[in-house]
Amino acid sequence: MTELPGPDAAAAAARILEALRGSRGTVELLVVSDSEGRAEGARMLVRPDAVEGSLGDDELDAAALAVASRERLARGHGGSLHNLQTPAGRRLQVYAEGHRPRQELIVVGAGHIAQPLATLGTLLDFEVTVLDDRPEFATRERFPEAAAVRTIDFADPLSGIDVHAGCHFVLVTRGHKYDYECLRRLLARHGEATPAYIGMIGSRRRVRATFVQLEAEGIPHDVIARVRAPVGLDIGAQTPAEIAVSVLGEMILERRGGTGAPLRGRERIVERFLAKKPSTGSVK
Repeated sequence: MTELPGPDAAAAAARILEALRGSRGTVELLVVSDSEGRAEGARMLVRPDAVEGSLGDDELDAAALAVASRERLARGHGGSLHNLQTPAGRRLQVYAEGHRPRQELIVVGAGHIAQPLATLGTLLDFEVTVLDDRPEFATRERFPEAAAVRTIDFADPLSGIDVHAGCHFVLVTRGHKYDYECLRRLLARHGEATPAYIGMIGSRRRVRATFVQLEAEGIPHDVIARVRAPVGLDIGAQTPAEIAVSVLGEMILERRGGTGAPLRGRERIVERFLAKKPSTGSVK
């Protein structure tokens, strides 16, 4: 990490806005109180690639970075107070606040799967946008919870869309060519902000054909590998609502971490409980 001079409040706000536009976020640390009165008001900004500012003590800086890591791992907004202390007995109270790019769910296609995606996405605190080229489908009546419902031209499906690190794209249009055009444009954004999630619905044959075509157009393998296709977790989903749960479950997995395996199998509480019980013999 690169250490830079400490920012004042205005500079910190500008840095946070800059970080949110192009990265996964930042953590701001502010010293609320210092038993020695030397660092009150001191501020640090911690980003994935840089640390800006210092509390004036290597041990305190290390402790503050540990707090920032915990806040960053939470991957959320909001702040909390933390008590730091040096071996010499100096005590500081530090307020740590995590900031992340706004979390958007952009559903490309306004068909039968898009409706439960928009409803459940809103419940999960996504800012939902629905895009389609059919005015009769892209309506507020069909998507009352969405933040925006837009009629687009699939010749330029991302026109007017602010693609950033908090974007989650789900491609569920009525035709493979529309999904492909949107996917191609998303993956061809060299040097620009990478969406947090790109998923495309489709059969194994259709997805393989898509990857072959992307490779032929010169899209690098590591970029193609970011695509979640077929989209969603394997939960046997069949109905539109079940498919939406499968897709959003994969987004949660990506954001929060985990295995996707049943918790019962990981914790094995039932097995441990039953193992302690004496056998009652067979039932006749």
